Amino acid sequence: MKRHTSPVRVTCALIIEEGGVLVTQRSRQMPHPMKWEFPGGKVKEEEKPEVGIRREIREELGIEVSVGKQLPTVRHNYGSEALELIPFICQHLEGVIELTEHHSFRWVPFEELDELDWLEADVEVAQMLKLHMDGAT
Repeated sequence: MKRHTSPVRVTCALIIEEGGVLVTQRSRQMPHPMKWEFPGGKVKEEEKPEVGIRREIREELGIEVSVGKQLPTVRHNYGSEALELIPFICQHLEGVIELTEHHSFRWVPFEELDELDWLEADVEVAQMLKLHMDGAT
């Protein structure tokens, strides 16, 4: 009998600054190496996603963010693992970015988002972000 497992809940931060958004590139040691993604990570059991995203950004980038609007959750199946990706519009409050896990980071203008080699689940988030920003202007 096949055991049904719940999707892994993962948050991502859409940190917007001056016409662009922060993106991170996965290291060669991570699953899906060298793919671009929005920074974030797994939500701990009993943790609210808003708390999880602030914790993950602090751990991965060494900065503090404020958490704003939540965009629709993206569901994606990587074969061995299903996930629910919960994106939040965030603002960089303080700190200088210091990568602890990723290979690199970039501030990418919204019109260049389609040019990156994205991690699959983040493709839909990038499209939602572009639509959100078009509606916000």
